[in-house]
Amino acid sequence: MVVRPSHVYNIMNRNRSRTQDDASDEHARLSGPIQLVNLFLYLAPSVHVLYYKYAHTRYPTLHICLQQLFETKSKISPIMASLASALLNPLSSSPSSSFYLKRINCSMINCSFSVPKASTRNLVEELDRSKVKAKAPLEKNDNIKILHDHDDDDLFNSTDSKANMQLYAVLEAVADRIEMHNNVAEQRDNWNTLLLNSINMITLTASTMAGVASTGSCVGASLLAMKLSSALLFSSATGMLLVMNKIQPSQLAEEQRNATRLFKQIQTQIKRTIAIGDPSEGDVRDAMERVLALDKAYPLPLLGAMLEKFPAKFEGASWWPKSRLNNDKLHANKMEIKNNNGWNEELETEMREVIKVVKRKDMEDYERLGNLVLKINKTLAISGPLLTGIAAVGSVFAGDDQSCVALVPVLAGALATVVNAFEHGGQLGMVFEMYRNCGGFFKMFEETIESTIEEKDLEKRENGELFEMKMALQLGRSVSQLRELASKSASYRIEGSRDIDEFASKLF
Repeated sequence: MVVRPSHVYNIMNRNRSRTQDDASDEHARLSGPIQLVNLFLYLAPSVHVLYYKYAHTRYPTLHICLQQLFETKSKISPIMASLASALLNPLSSSPSSSFYLKRINCSMINCSFSVPKASTRNLVEELDRSKVKAKAPLEKNDNIKILHDHDDDDLFNSTDSKANMQLYAVLEAVADRIEMHNNVAEQRDNWNTLLLNSINMITLTASTMAGVASTGSCVGASLLAMKLSSALLFSSATGMLLVMNKIQPSQLAEEQRNATRLFKQIQTQIKRTIAIGDPSEGDVRDAMERVLALDKAYPLPLLGAMLEKFPAKFEGASWWPKSRLNNDKLHANKMEIKNNNGWNEELETEMREVIKVVKRKDMEDYERLGNLVLKINKTLAISGPLLTGIAAVGSVFAGDDQSCVALVPVLAGALATVVNAFEHGGQLGMVFEMYRNCGGFFKMFEETIESTIEEKDLEKRENGELFEMKMALQLGRSVSQLRELASKSASYRIEGSRDIDEFASKLF
């Protein structure tokens, strides 16, 4: 076989074209990684400074993980090995782009490309500026602890940080109590609705059966069945009414709603203390006392801790600790002391006059209404089970010849339904609890003003102007309206005429 030079030339051309095609495919495959490598060449100085001076020192675990990652990838790709060497090796002198170019063996890349210069130049200039800003604090401190003024150990062991963590713990407990009291309030409100509907339906059904039995249409076994069924239903209604009147579900629901509202107030106060900053052990102790006092005032369980629903005398609720006012005087006033801390003789006189109006008008009125609701509720709570019990006994004699005896279960059952609907449908227990809560509010209002005025050291008092504004808002008035009320009360008292004709509070 004769090999001609033209054949050899054709074979070489085909091999050369195949090589060029393979190279173009390789170029297309590596175009993405090559662009990343070139971008890294532009960004390497700033990336190295930011990583090594901050992440390498502050987060050694991250540095070790990156080393292990790059060691694994370096076995596969020589380019990744060069990048790992450029990023993770310590920096002995000020970085420059030539330092990083030496790290990467560009001979492995057999093709060239261009990166958009405008956007890259802007990004490099921004990183260079951040690098210049980062160099200034680095030169001052060789230990590279520049992000905090104090060490981490000192920060977490400081008194302020401990008080903050304790307040956050109390805040979590308060949030949990808010959720619990809210859920219990919904549950006990459902109790009131379900028990009311069930007892009324049972009572009406028993009354209907007693009426049918007394008509004489039933004889023998059917009459006996009607009488026994009516008596059984009336007896069941009596037992359920006794339990319902004892626990007063509407009052229980109102207690939990009040507890939810008061716990939300504590939550807001704790958040405000944390936001203002500089909390103390007194703030933590005060928050704990408030939470525990509120737990005692509005307990969650029924057995053993339930509040008395029919006390001998109306008394306002008390949900604040005895030492609360003293803690307020010590920690509430963190403002700058000027002009006697906002207090003067006129302001003290105004507060005393407001207390007198609250005592003479608001507290007396709510005490009168509370006692009235208590008597009505107690009367109805006794009347309901009594009527259903009479109906249960009268249903046994239904169907006899005595017509007046046959009317007893029907009339007693109807009256029991009306009484039960008025007591629990009208939610007299909730109304009583509302009056009790309002009475407690006025009592706390009075104690707050008296304890503040009795404090002789003006610096330990809350700022006078702020205190006046708070008291006015609690009564639903503006500051000017509160002053008018005090002036009006003083003028009535000096003239010796009739008592003031308005209440201090416009909210309740």
